Amino acid sequence: MNLVAITACPTGIAHSQMAAEKLRTTADNRGHEIHVEIQGAMGTENEIPNETLSTADAVIIAADTSIKMDRFSDHVVVNASVKDGVNDADRLIDEAINR
Repeated sequence: MNLVAITACPTGIAHSQMAAEKLRTTADNRGHEIHVEIQGAMGTENEIPNETLSTADAVIIAADTSIKMDRFSDHVVVNASVKDGVNDADRLIDEAINR
């Protein structure tokens, strides 16, 4: 499955990075492709390219801040907190697969 994700917290330093790494590792271990964009006070890191988004089967948003959702209108979206991204990446990926 091809997934994309956004992780974001108010500062975008520690928790966003931890959630991104957990989602990447979990997806890789389960045989899925994933591209993770990180948003925070420092800006956007690893922005999702349009061609990657166009082939994505689902979007995972693990964020404690507001995310612009207009680019995901044609996708299955799973919304969660950054904490869920860090502590429960398996469940988020399962939700994305089963929708």
